[in-house]
Order: sequence, then C-alpha cells, then structure tokens
Amino acid sequence: MSNIHPTAIISESAQVDPSVIVGPYCIIGDNVSIAANTVLHSHVVVKKNTKIGQDNEIFQFASIGEDCQDLKYAGEDTWLEIGDHNSIRESCSFHRGTIQDKGVTKVGSHNLFMVNTHVAHDVVIGDHNVIANNVGIAGHCHIGNHIVLGGNSGIHQFCKIDDFSLVGGQSLILKDVAAMVMVSGNPAKAHGLNIEGMRRKGWSKESINHLRQAYKVIFRSGLTTKQAIEKLESELLPKEEKIRFLIESLTNSKRGITR
Repeated sequence: MSNIHPTAIISESAQVDPSVIVGPYCIIGDNVSIAANTVLHSHVVVKKNTKIGQDNEIFQFASIGEDCQDLKYAGEDTWLEIGDHNSIRESCSFHRGTIQDKGVTKVGSHNLFMVNTHVAHDVVIGDHNVIANNVGIAGHCHIGNHIVLGGNSGIHQFCKIDDFSLVGGQSLILKDVAAMVMVSGNPAKAHGLNIEGMRRKGWSKESINHLRQAYKVIFRSGLTTKQAIEKLESELLPKEEKIRFLIESLTNSKRGITR
C-alpha cells in the first residue's frame, strides 16, 4: 500500500523518501526534499525550495516554504530548511528567506510549533523550543534553544531570544531577551529568571542561586552593561559557568536587552 494518498500532488523535482506519509490533498512543489518517516497530514502545502528532515509531523493546512511577505522580495531563489523531530501543528506558516539576509530560513530539531505559528523570512530557530498558539515571529529574528514563547506573543524583526528564556503569553518583544530570563507584557519587561525551567532541567540549587545573583547585577544594580559584564566575569563566572550565557546575551545584543 502506498504512503502517498492518490489526491496528493507532488512535483517531479521533489525528493520524497519512500517512508514519508503524504495525506489527502497535500501539495509538494519544486525542489522540495523530505527525509525518512516524516508525516504530512491532509491539506499540507510545501511550496518549493524546502528541505525537511526526518521524523517530522506536519498537520493540516500548514503552509511550508511559501514566498515571504517582504516587499523587497522579487522572486529570487531562496530556501527553507527544517531539521528533525519537529511537530508543526494546524495552520502554521513558514516562509523562505530573502537575499537581503542569507537567503534561508532555518528551523532546528525537536521543536513544537502550536496552532497558527508564523515563522517569517530569514528567521533562525534552534532546538527543543515550545512556541505556543498564534505566536508571530517577524523577519530576521533568532530564537535559541530550550525556549518557551507564550501564546499570542509577537516578536519584532531582528530580535534575538537567547537560550532557556521564557516569554509570557500576549507579550510584545521589541528588544532582545537575555538567556534564562522570564519576560512578559506589552511592551515586555523582565520579571526574573526562568527558575521553573531550570528546576525541570535538574539544575542545582547552588547554580540557580548564583544565577539569581547575576540577574541582580544585570537588572537591579544600576550598573552600565560594561560594568555589569566586568562584575560578572570577575566575581560570579568563576563560581558558575552557566553565567556565561548571560554574559554572551549582553555582549552580542544589537537591539538592547529587555529590562
């Protein structure tokens, strides 16, 4: 019995592993590759120039690899790359990149994209993230690893959200979010560390206490960014290596940190 439903339409230039399940009324376009054991439920559209890894599950009405909504886009060949073991729920939309950036939108592995998530052009997303219903991620954003983005949140273009952070529901992100920090609101503000996330990952009480101290240095001491980094490097980093995540967030931020 074929894994491809007879109503599905697949381009001759597409490369679909024989183990892939393609449900009713799916459309797979030109220059698409789909690796082993991925499942496309009914009415999924994979437009073109898209690479999908193995063991992904894509639900009905998802639009994958469509032309981006950037007005500068003029039909150039750009790409979307999706890793392995992702769950992409109903009505999600993932757009390809633009030549104004690197020409590719990249999604890592082991992510959950809940209903109606939008991933815009040139976005880069890491691994093990949970992105809740109706989240909109604008162009050129970078989302790290082990992050939770609460439902109905909007991420402004070019923002960076660093590892282990948490964005509360219905938040508007206008600046970068530092690693391990919990933010929420419109516009978003920092409300402490993502302590519950740390506990779930088995981080020790000692590590969490050192990170609490680092948070106070950055967000509550009144120090400049340069002064805060110097204090973290000299006093706290020798005690807790994970503080390096926070230092890198401060050092690499181009839009400023959500405070």
